[in-house]
Amino acid sequence: MANTGETGEVTGTVDANYNLIWFTEKCLSNALRLETYRADAERAGDDELVDLFTRAQHESVKGGEQAKALLARRLGTP
Repeated sequence: MANTGETGEVTGTVDANYNLIWFTEKCLSNALRLETYRADAERAGDDELVDLFTRAQHESVKGGEQAKALLARRLGTP
């Protein structure tokens, strides 16, 4: 992705907050997607994939939760 030099003039959101919002959404979206993949693997009886997708989902949720907490602190909300 090319650096456009955007620092909030176009979006109204400084890069760090924009990036944090983007990261939060991607983590939580990934957690939802991995639930589908995990369920597919479970139906197929593929325990190795179930384990992989479960661990990956856990990490995505963890990243999303950490990002939400940081975003709340930075935006001054409880």
